[in-house]
Amino acid sequence: MATDLSGDELAKLYDDRFDAVELESKRVLWEALCRGFFDRYVGPDDTVVDLAAGTCEFSNAIRAKRKIAVDLNPDTPKFAVDADVVVAPSDDMPQIGDGSVDVVFTSNFFEHLPDKRALLRTLGETRRILRPGGRLLVLMPNLRFVGQRYWDYFDHHLPLTHVSLVEGLRLAGFEVDEVIPRFLPYTVKDSPVPVRPAFVRAYLRLRPAWRVLGRQMFVVARRPD
Repeated sequence: MATDLSGDELAKLYDDRFDAVELESKRVLWEALCRGFFDRYVGPDDTVVDLAAGTCEFSNAIRAKRKIAVDLNPDTPKFAVDADVVVAPSDDMPQIGDGSVDVVFTSNFFEHLPDKRALLRTLGETRRILRPGGRLLVLMPNLRFVGQRYWDYFDHHLPLTHVSLVEGLRLAGFEVDEVIPRFLPYTVKDSPVPVRPAFVRAYLRLRPAWRVLGRQMFVVARRPD
């Protein structure tokens, strides 16, 4: 990621933030989310980039021909199961060729960028590596519904709503295909019960619950042909 924290600082921050139980909850959550929702955006022959992959829950769970996990955290390689790990900032990924990627996915990352110029650089680099017609999938907190809890994390800098994110995507040359302002709850730390696949599947089917519990937005953008 393009951030003002060093790789070692990122490793320490996330090591302190998530204990073993919470990491297991995240693994269960993402396995269920991919089977119940995200698989529809990724084909079995696709090349997928997990941008700011962190502990690689998405890239480990998603079904794709090739997976690339990108992060500055030096601990990321130890979490990757079957992804190629690229240690690079989000706005400069020379290891990934022009137009070589079908889908770029990013979760809870854009809020960590220091400012909107850094976001535009990241979007520009994302557009470069995507093939024409390739998709960018963005999951992140929506400031409109999270409120002041947005600032509970030391590494949150850039506040965005679904409206401002869409403006930024269009400014960077993307076409926006889908916007869900309220999708997932803010964090697994909010869960009053252990994360179970059946609960996640039920939540995904019960769309009215999104309008009550959803604090994160989901946006699908596309590099024009």
